[in-house]
Amino acid sequence: MEYLKIIGGNSLQGDVTLHGAKNSALPILCATILIKGKSVIHNCPNLSDVKSTIEILESLGCEIERQGDTVTVDAQNITSSKIDEGIMRTMRSSILFLGSLVSRTGSASIFLPGGCDIGARPVDMHLKALKSLGADICESGSSITCTASRLNGAKIILPFASVGATENIIIASAISKGRTTIINPAREPEISDLAEFLNKCGAKIYGAGESTIEIEGVDYLNPCEHRIIPDRILASTYMSACAITGGEIVIKDVRPTHLAPIFPVFNEMGCRLYLNNNQLKISAPKRLKRVKMIKTMPFPAFPTDSQSLVTATLCVAKGTSIIKENIFENRFRFVGQLNRFGADVEIDEQMAVINGVKTLHGANVNATDLRGGAALVVAGLCAQGVSTINSIEHIDRGYERLEEKLSALGADIKRIVYEEDSKEANKKS
Repeated sequence: MEYLKIIGGNSLQGDVTLHGAKNSALPILCATILIKGKSVIHNCPNLSDVKSTIEILESLGCEIERQGDTVTVDAQNITSSKIDEGIMRTMRSSILFLGSLVSRTGSASIFLPGGCDIGARPVDMHLKALKSLGADICESGSSITCTASRLNGAKIILPFASVGATENIIIASAISKGRTTIINPAREPEISDLAEFLNKCGAKIYGAGESTIEIEGVDYLNPCEHRIIPDRILASTYMSACAITGGEIVIKDVRPTHLAPIFPVFNEMGCRLYLNNNQLKISAPKRLKRVKMIKTMPFPAFPTDSQSLVTATLCVAKGTSIIKENIFENRFRFVGQLNRFGADVEIDEQMAVINGVKTLHGANVNATDLRGGAALVVAGLCAQGVSTINSIEHIDRGYERLEEKLSALGADIKRIVYEEDSKEANKKS
């Protein structure tokens, strides 16, 4: 086991480049099952969730090759349509294999997925959508079996703009028969990236990123090369780390339109933002200002994945800030840990009232989930003294060597192996 040790107080300075988006890499890797041949995916981040996805692909018969940030998936021969329960439990996005497997092989046998405990994320919309496409669904306890000779196009109205359900429908419909229409789909940039990848392979997907998506099913898809979009949540993480430490950094390889929902918040904090093509310079004041109200909503509104990071940042702002979480009911689980730094955050149902304090102090805390864990790192960067962040396996799900990137910007942060584990490893060697 490992933890992060942070000595806070250093102002972040320098340049940093974004890696590929986790929330884009996972559905694209799942979609490679549809292609009989080699899919070459560039800018694929080296994350634990990506490793788990690759492990699933290999268990299904795919041949995988990784060189740097390029992953090649050869899905010519799919030898299984069943996924082991243990690996399904490691991440939420494993549910996307349901659509890709039943579309490619005619059957899929999976278990209910896992992932961070940030609130109810039922798979009902996924299953109802697949039934609309003509699949037979059998649920037994935590297992799900889905079969179909070939999926048929249908009109699907989503009651909520679910990212996962939208992705599953797109993947399942790409090689279906007829036309599928998705009403009220998710509009996140990762949805458009998935559609762009599949369209490069010969799919006919129209309207990704808009209020209606049309998918004209094709008989087969061809291999292609694709570069994953940069990670917008990673960008907001660096922005938060810079803001809370009063720093000035340049973030490279950004997509300004993807970050537009969070720019007003950092401007209100008193940060100055400068865009130059695909580079973003952020310069933070000595003391941040409060933000009157933030409400998380589906894209193009403020993203729930950035909420934890901004909550941590506002802990040292002058005044009281309010954040309303409208997506996941457990997004504020990390606040108990955050308050150990001396922060003053009160939770009232889905509302966080953040009373800014002048300084934070070092603390020993545990990451409760991916983004909440990253928020604790952000708090530790400005806290006076030494902080330790435990349970960092949550953080590794979505960040590639976060401590190394922050260290290159001037942070005093190290990844350390627990002494007991180190001693045990030495005994075995």
